[in-house]
Amino acid sequence: MTARCLHTFFERQAARFADRAAVTVSGQRQLTYGELNASADRAAAALRRAGVRRGSLVGLCVDRSADLVVGVLAILKAGGAYVPLDPAYPVERIDFLLRDTGVDLIVSVSAVASAVDGPGRRVLLLDREEEWPSGDEPVQDEPAGPADPAYVIHTSGSTGVPKGVPITHEQVIGLFEQTGPALELDDLDVWTLFHSISFDFSVWEMWGALLHGGRLVVVDTDVARTPARFAELLAAERVTVLSQTPSAFSRLVDQVDGADSLRLVVFGGERLDMGVLRPWIARHGDRSPQLVNMYGITEVTVHATLRRIEAADLDHPDVSPLGAPLPLVRVELFDEDRRPVPDGTPGEILVSGPGVASGYLGRPELTAERFVELGGVRWYRSGDLAVRVGGELRYLGRTDRQLKVRGYRVEPAEVEAVLLEHPEITAAVVVDDDHGDGDVRLLAVVAAAVDRPDRDVDRLAGELARLAARLPAHLRPSDYRVVTDLPLTPQGKLDRAALRSAATGASAVPGDGASGDEAVVRAIVAEITGRPSIGPDDDLFEHGVTSLAFARIIAAVNDRFRAGLTGAELEEPTITCLAGCVAARTRRADLQQVGG
Repeated sequence: MTARCLHTFFERQAARFADRAAVTVSGQRQLTYGELNASADRAAAALRRAGVRRGSLVGLCVDRSADLVVGVLAILKAGGAYVPLDPAYPVERIDFLLRDTGVDLIVSVSAVASAVDGPGRRVLLLDREEEWPSGDEPVQDEPAGPADPAYVIHTSGSTGVPKGVPITHEQVIGLFEQTGPALELDDLDVWTLFHSISFDFSVWEMWGALLHGGRLVVVDTDVARTPARFAELLAAERVTVLSQTPSAFSRLVDQVDGADSLRLVVFGGERLDMGVLRPWIARHGDRSPQLVNMYGITEVTVHATLRRIEAADLDHPDVSPLGAPLPLVRVELFDEDRRPVPDGTPGEILVSGPGVASGYLGRPELTAERFVELGGVRWYRSGDLAVRVGGELRYLGRTDRQLKVRGYRVEPAEVEAVLLEHPEITAAVVVDDDHGDGDVRLLAVVAAAVDRPDRDVDRLAGELARLAARLPAHLRPSDYRVVTDLPLTPQGKLDRAALRSAATGASAVPGDGASGDEAVVRAIVAEITGRPSIGPDDDLFEHGVTSLAFARIIAAVNDRFRAGLTGAELEEPTITCLAGCVAARTRRADLQQVGG
């Protein structure tokens, strides 16, 4: 029954490589395969005593640590499936995910357990083993099988409500059986767990290492946000397999001096534009490491196609190649009437194969809309447009309004639904706003009930930002623009082409008395983010600043002050802290000059 389950595949590797490192945490804590397996076994026994049975859904709220991997394995060994709850998510989002899945038992750790506190909830703390449920005999229960869910990951919903996607053990194992030989994955590989456990790229990263007997390097949040520190980690840990969204990788290009250990870079999560790779290929070529683009969706188990990128692809900068389907995957292009289109004609990507999910958790109507049967075959309608040229798929865009921001799928309607709760807003439209170099952010254009003076526009933008704080960071707009009316076409539809030019930005917040370095830093932040309202002590990431925008801020500050900062120096991601780091570096440089 359990032969083709993720945890049993892991156990085989643990038996082979008991003394080999399985998990490293940013160069600090390390667990061998034997230690990881033993820790997960103890936690799994406690979970069974707590009532976890075959098919149970169990919440997982753990920070980026070795305990995150222990928690995943423990839940699977107990027969359950994990529901990831990123501790960085707002409380409202975590509450929704728990209600949507019916989860009342959560695996967590002391450092972030407050995120899941609530009436009727039980929390098993991995770092408080003395508090675990006890019993004289382990609870016997039917173990999970290959067709049972291993996890439920939620994606943004077009109805304004996130939707859960259950994926089985067999489907994840099948993914690696199809990709492992082609990419030569083995026990000598070192992978990074760079992405949030709530993003399905983490499934690829975690099990890519553990199913093959390799080593998984868990990247903590501060390192993940700082390209220079992440590049140092790649070198120090001798990472061989790196998975990145193209926008995240663009931040690394100028940071990685050498790529001796890297043998494979896998792109996914968003459109790959060849311009991102031009400077990398100019320095490192296209062979070592190999560059691979993989197209996929949560609903089809992470990846569905594979394409090796070559230097010759730079000659076609407008082409985003998806390549060919994985061996057991079928990808076809259909028109609006669900008829196959000929080569050279754009169509919607439909995917079939063993990796296609059973549907959405508790959403039969939405399941029937997206998972369809055509010609006796069950397909998932992706909503992505592509064209097939010479047998190769090329990505074109979306058939609907869905956006991709830093690899995350964003349904604008989900964000708009939150903004429309404000009593003064009559309409809201969320669009993508490209700041160049892969720095794509969300822009909210809202129509107010009445025209208001500038100072009230500033107030309104601030209140909308506080409303959006209920959403995960990747769903929060980076800028708000208030208009009296949204532009319409002659047919009465929203004129998206005229939207940005018609939008008038909120006026700048009056000066707060800042002077010297802090005033300059604040001006730089305002220019790069388009958010002059960000205060000196506001957390930049909580105000919609992306990691890429943060890297651009650091670069601009360095250019202005010759400070040589990496971002790692900041105790807090605030203007005040950044200005303090600038002042410290400036003083040090002055002293060295005097001493010289």
